[in-house]
Amino acid sequence: MSETSNQKALIEQLLSDRDAEFRRAVKAERQLKELSDVKRMQADYEARLAEKEKAIQERDRALESKESRIAQLEQKLLYLERKMWGAMSEKRRIPDDPNQLKLDFDLLEMTPEEEETVRKAVEEVTEYRKVTVKEHEKRVPVRQKLPDNLRRVEEHIYPDGYLGHEDEWILFGDAETSEHLELQPAELYVRVTIRHKGMRKETKEIVTAPVQNEPIAKSYASASLLTDLMVGKYVDHLPFYRQVQMFKRLGVSIPPSTIEVWFHDVADLMRPAYYRLRELVLSTDYIQSDETTVPIIDNEKHRTVKGYLWLVRSMVNGLVFFAYNEGSRGAKVVLQLFKDYQGAIQTDGYAGYNILEKLEGITTLGCWVHTRRYFDRALSHDKARAEYALAQIGMLYDVEGM
Repeated sequence: MSETSNQKALIEQLLSDRDAEFRRAVKAERQLKELSDVKRMQADYEARLAEKEKAIQERDRALESKESRIAQLEQKLLYLERKMWGAMSEKRRIPDDPNQLKLDFDLLEMTPEEEETVRKAVEEVTEYRKVTVKEHEKRVPVRQKLPDNLRRVEEHIYPDGYLGHEDEWILFGDAETSEHLELQPAELYVRVTIRHKGMRKETKEIVTAPVQNEPIAKSYASASLLTDLMVGKYVDHLPFYRQVQMFKRLGVSIPPSTIEVWFHDVADLMRPAYYRLRELVLSTDYIQSDETTVPIIDNEKHRTVKGYLWLVRSMVNGLVFFAYNEGSRGAKVVLQLFKDYQGAIQTDGYAGYNILEKLEGITTLGCWVHTRRYFDRALSHDKARAEYALAQIGMLYDVEGM
């Protein structure tokens, strides 16, 4: 083989080796790049996985919060259904939150002196219960005697065949007497006022009898008629239209529109008495307050809506007054009624009364009837303590009846 041929073979071998080295280098670079891409992909995957894990945790927390909220709303719904459609009997159970109905009396330990006082009180109440039961067992219905202040009209009835003081009859003095309560129907009559005129001979002055004062000027309604109308509506709960029908049966037809005008006039006449009554109630140091629903005609909506009428009662003198503020039940009415009051106010659990705790000079009191319901509902969660609390409240009721 010639030298030229050897050089050519060597060059081809070198070129082949270089080509193989280049291919290996390119392959190694590609593998290195792929490895770098895999790490980047792994990091991206791990980041996305962490985000998804975080999203799952947030979703789980939101789901737990929603489940808790749903449970609370279900409890409120059951309570509202009971309030609207069911009897308010404490025997009917409603699912409650056990954590809210567990009682803790550990901080209410009594001293020996207090325990002795409680023991004596329990004995006194127990003895009262026994006496009350015995009196109730002895109670027998008895026909009451008719009041002595009623006018008596005698009705004499003689034996059959007796026509008078005849010789063949002898009447005994021990006659049998019985009494029956009679009712004379109401009567409407017209009071005609005649004002006479006269003249003194000395002065030659003509004098007419003075005009009598009437409740409503230029009206034929007398004080007795107006009083009967208002007593019928607000004491006997007779609407005006029913009283109109009663008057028709007595032979007089009074238009309802006329009675409505009389009603407004009487309300104006009673305004000073109302403010005085309100003053007397709020001048005592222990009152009770509550609000009740009343139907109100909404002229804009042309239908009846629900409004509220407030009642305030003095425990000292037993007087009561009502308050109305456009049918509102808001805390603004509470402020308006009691902003100047000083003393104790007993209410139910309505949140509108909470503002009273911020007013100086006012002590807020709760209602045992409303408080007792929560102990009754706690029987299924903390029976021993709930029964103890109910027993104590029961003794308070007995003390009130003593």
